[in-house]
Amino acid sequence: MLIVAAIALGIYQFYLSPHGRNQSTGNMVQAISTTGAKNDLLAIAQAERGYFAEHGNYATLDELTSSGALAASGRTRPGYTYSVEVRAGGFLATARYSGPENSSGPSFATDQSMEIRSLP
Repeated sequence: MLIVAAIALGIYQFYLSPHGRNQSTGNMVQAISTTGAKNDLLAIAQAERGYFAEHGNYATLDELTSSGALAASGRTRPGYTYSVEVRAGGFLATARYSGPENSSGPSFATDQSMEIRSLP
């Protein structure tokens, strides 16, 4: 009987209690947001490649959007701020986590190699 009660309490704590459910949902939302940010960076890098092929140089985020190389939706994701730094012979696109103050999330960057890497 004690074992059944312990299992029932464990199921309630993990699956049914509001605290456990919110924590699990929060982790899923963070994973979705992280994957989305990485995909956004790849879209920015792809837009940079297209812009470079057409214009012979890399572009800022505003130039990519205004030229139509990048859809405006490619630069907004809740919890992330995007930037592009044009460098000699390349670019650096970053997705920095800027979510709620008391939470943390990963930040990422890519360049003309289109390899996503984590930032500190």
